[in-house]
Amino acid sequence: MAKTPDSLREELLATNEEFRSLYDRHQDCERRLTELHQKSLLSEKDELEEKQIKRQKLFLKDQMEAILRQRRTEEASA
Repeated sequence: MAKTPDSLREELLATNEEFRSLYDRHQDCERRLTELHQKSLLSEKDELEEKQIKRQKLFLKDQMEAILRQRRTEEASA
């Protein structure tokens, strides 16, 4: 029986150090974006940082998705 996306993610968080590290860094990006969005007006420096964080966050998400896809493929062939 196939695992739900949430249960697979939880399993990887508990057992896969690389996935957990990517997830933690993704959460750090999310926290920083929240901090930036709480400002009433962003400076040019803040706007640049926001763009960089969004790119980094997307990169991290893509890496996590690749690990999830690989695990799903492994489980489907098992």
